[in-house]
Amino acid sequence: MSAAWIPVLCLGVCLLLLLPEPAGSEGAVPIAITCFTRGLDIRKEKADVLCPGGCPLEEFSVFGNIVYASVSSICGAAIHRGVISNSGGPVRIYSLPGRENYSSVVANGIQSQTLSRWSASFTVTKGKSGTQEATGQAVSTARPAIGKRLKKTPEKKTGNKDCKADIAFLIDGSFNIGQRRFNLQKNFVGKVALMLGIGTEGPHVGLVQASEHPKIEFYLKNFTSAKDVLFAIKEVGFRGGNSNTGKALKHTAQKFFTADTGARKGIPKVVVVFIDGWPSDDIEEAGIVAREFGVNVFIVSVAKPIPEELGMVQDVAFVDKAVCRSNGFFSYHMPNWFGTTKYVKPLVQKLCTHEQMVCSKTCYNSVNIAFLIDGSSSVGESNFRLMLEFVSNIAKIFEISDIGAKIAAVQFTYDQRTEFSFTDYSTKENVLAVIRNIRYMSGGTATGDAISFTVRNVFGPMRDSPNKNFLVIVTDGQSYDDVRGPAAAAHDAGITIFSVGVAWAPLDDLKDMASKPKESHAFFTREFTGLEPIVPDVIRGICRDFLESQQ
Repeated sequence: MSAAWIPVLCLGVCLLLLLPEPAGSEGAVPIAITCFTRGLDIRKEKADVLCPGGCPLEEFSVFGNIVYASVSSICGAAIHRGVISNSGGPVRIYSLPGRENYSSVVANGIQSQTLSRWSASFTVTKGKSGTQEATGQAVSTARPAIGKRLKKTPEKKTGNKDCKADIAFLIDGSFNIGQRRFNLQKNFVGKVALMLGIGTEGPHVGLVQASEHPKIEFYLKNFTSAKDVLFAIKEVGFRGGNSNTGKALKHTAQKFFTADTGARKGIPKVVVVFIDGWPSDDIEEAGIVAREFGVNVFIVSVAKPIPEELGMVQDVAFVDKAVCRSNGFFSYHMPNWFGTTKYVKPLVQKLCTHEQMVCSKTCYNSVNIAFLIDGSSSVGESNFRLMLEFVSNIAKIFEISDIGAKIAAVQFTYDQRTEFSFTDYSTKENVLAVIRNIRYMSGGTATGDAISFTVRNVFGPMRDSPNKNFLVIVTDGQSYDDVRGPAAAAHDAGITIFSVGVAWAPLDDLKDMASKPKESHAFFTREFTGLEPIVPDVIRGICRDFLESQQ
């Protein structure tokens, strides 16, 4: 056997010992690539590339170990093998023939995946440093940078200020759509992105691919110019698999729109879901999750199932159950992927209609919650701390800001003391800090007077607030005054009351104070340590009442 055949049989492990060094490769400037450039994007037997730093490890697609399928991310494979760290650096990539049974191995924070077969492979080693610096922005891998002058970084454009939205395009990457229509879909998304007017002060966009498992291709923060977005869309490869759109939508609603990934405060969150045919999984639950997270879901359906295919569809009403509102505004249909240019502008107009994004308001960012805390002598200092912990655990769930949820607290005995009002603190950190530092008053119990005081002095100045008002009363004993009249007045003022009783608090008083239905707005526990399990019930109740008020 000649030495020339040994590299193929040892599957790339000993390839590096035998391959000759191509002439003229010394001193070549590495090609700067993105975090997600794949092996198949480098059409050379051997190439030096430069990986950027700070790539999100959990988003890498890597198939195999040592020898990787060419559909794998080069930088992901390099980190997986230990050639570079997540700080980036130079990598040398060698092309190899395709093979079967790519293995799954956890290494250096990356879980590679199994793949039964792929047409081409590659392996990686430590590359040679060049003079080019990796920036993490999209750089074309189709053209080497050798011999070319680096272009001056263009000035960032502000974009269309009349179209402020954070938009995730959730594209169909399943076998249902196929490679050809997948490319037509990318072309359409590119046209929409171009017309939106992407910019630093305009819309920001990202891309998620739905298939067997969802994959975030790029985030809102990655690109703020239409040119970069178009390039990134062009680089997205077809994944195949089932069209698990529900799974992808749920993942996008929960993981895509965070401050770390570029989501902006006060800007509508939008997901545009493209479905070719119908989803393989349940999409209704994903729609509910999206609404809970304040995401406005649009469905762009293409090639609806014909009557003969309806038996294969899990839920024929999947569009209405997934969109933000089933009023026609959030659903959009195209007959096929050909001649779609005429559909671009109407879709863009919808995405830029800020006042129609009704799902941006959620129970987490559109409520005013006041806590009325019993500071009477029967509570005691240590139990009072447990009450404050109960209040904090509810408050920290909400998106507290000057344009979001607002929190206030009043402590009462025979007297009342406003600990802080709705307008005093606009950050969650400050609110939680001041709750921890509330001083225990000690005294009698006049809950009725405390309700009237809170309605007048805490909710009164907020009468023009667009947020829905809630009052959570926490008490451990019987009130010396009437609670029914003040509670009824609070209900009439549009304030929803949750009453939480501990120890000696009479059930009749709790029900008299609580909003209807009483059984879901009044809670009781014998011990102060029993307050903690009630936290999720109160939060669910607030969100339930909020959603009902929006119908």
